[in-house]
Amino acid sequence: MTQWLLDRTFRTSSGDEVRWAVLGEEPAAPPVVLLHGTPFSSYVWRGVARALAARHRVFVWDMPGYGASEKRAGQDVSLAAQGRVFGELLAHWGLADGPGPAVVAHDFGGCVALRAHLLHGARYARLALVDPVALGPWGSPSYRLLGAHSEVFGQLPPELHRALVREYLSSASHPGLHPAVFDRLVTPWCTEEGQPAFYRQIEQNDQRFTDEVQGRYGEIEVPVLVCWGAQDTWIPLAKGRELVSRIPGARLRVVEGAGHLVQEDAPAELTAALAGFLRSDG
Repeated sequence: MTQWLLDRTFRTSSGDEVRWAVLGEEPAAPPVVLLHGTPFSSYVWRGVARALAARHRVFVWDMPGYGASEKRAGQDVSLAAQGRVFGELLAHWGLADGPGPAVVAHDFGGCVALRAHLLHGARYARLALVDPVALGPWGSPSYRLLGAHSEVFGQLPPELHRALVREYLSSASHPGLHPAVFDRLVTPWCTEEGQPAFYRQIEQNDQRFTDEVQGRYGEIEVPVLVCWGAQDTWIPLAKGRELVSRIPGARLRVVEGAGHLVQEDAPAELTAALAGFLRSDG
C-alpha cells in the first residue's frame, strides 16, 4: 500500500532537484501526466497511475518542495514557479511538441496545469481536473493564518507540528485514510527540512495565481473532464459546477462518498472515470 518510488531526477532551471518516474511498458502508448496538489505528492496517484499504465505511458512527479523532491530555504514553490517547472518537464520528457499528453491534475495541480496551458502555451491532448484549485476565493482563515506566520509555525516543537499536520490532513478524506497511508502523507512534512517546507508552500500559495487565469477558461479548446468528490469540505462541489460552466464543452463527474482526496476515498470510481475519458473521442 505504501510502496512508491520515484527513481529519476531532473534539475530545473532554478536548480531544484525534482524526482519523477514513468510507468507503462509500451514506449509508444499514449502519454498521460499526473499532477498532485498540496500538501500531497505523487504518492496519492499510485493506484490510478498503475491502473492507467496498462494502456498508457504514465508520468508522475513530485513538485519542488513536495514529497521526494528537493526542499530548501528560500525555494520558490509558488504556483507560478510550479507551472514553469511543469513546462520544463514536458520538454524533458519529449511531450512538448505535437498534440501533447493527456493531463490529469488534482487540487493546486489543477492551477499549475491551467497556468501552463493558458499562460505558457503547454499543449494537452485532453485535460482532467480533480477537485482543482481553479476559482477564487479560496484558502480558509486557518490556511491564511499559517501562511502569514510561516516562520513562527516553522519553529514549533516537532510533536506539535506533527499534530498540526495530522489534523490538517485528516479533513481531506471523507471516510478517513488508512493509517499507513496517513503516515506516508504526514511523514515528509515532519523532517528537519520538511517542517519549514510545509509552511513555506502555504505562505507562497496566493489566490492571485488563479486570478490571473480564471478569466481565460473560455479559451480552452481541448476536451475537459472535471471530477469532484461530493463530500469535499476543502473546496465545495459548487466550485466544480461553476468551473464546468466556464469551460466550453466540459463535463462534470461527481463522485459520491468522496472528499477532497478522491484518489484515496474512491479510487475505483475515479480510475474508471479517467480511463473512459482518456479512451473517448470527445
